[in-house]
Amino acid sequence: MSNLLTRILIMTGSVASIGFGIWHFSVPKVWKWYSYIDAQATELIVAVQAINIFFSLALVLFGLINIGLILGNKPDRYSISIVLGATCILWFTRVLLQIIHPQGSISPVLQYAMLASFVVVFLCYAIPLVSLQFRESLPHR
Repeated sequence: MSNLLTRILIMTGSVASIGFGIWHFSVPKVWKWYSYIDAQATELIVAVQAINIFFSLALVLFGLINIGLILGNKPDRYSISIVLGATCILWFTRVLLQIIHPQGSISPVLQYAMLASFVVVFLCYAIPLVSLQFRESLPHR
């Protein structure tokens, strides 16, 4: 696979990850998550807030780190492989969760659109990760 294609895939996956992360910061308010939780369960509300913030921030940071590595002046195979591997695990887990316990099941179109988008983002990272393992040169600018 060409260096340009590798960079395009990683950039695409990273922009999608950052987008999902930014969007997810607003999800609790938009979907009124806390209206489904007993107001007396304050610790549960705080825990859900913390998990969502942590998850959203992780998506944004993974996206930014991948972009930083791929655009850096001296990317090395080890660093890129480790971060891409972790990112692949994150997105593969999301794909599995969507298959096992799908979200958006209110609408088959939404449910499968979510699955498709998660698979695409996963592949944007997995294909370059596999490709990097069989290549001598790294994706330089």
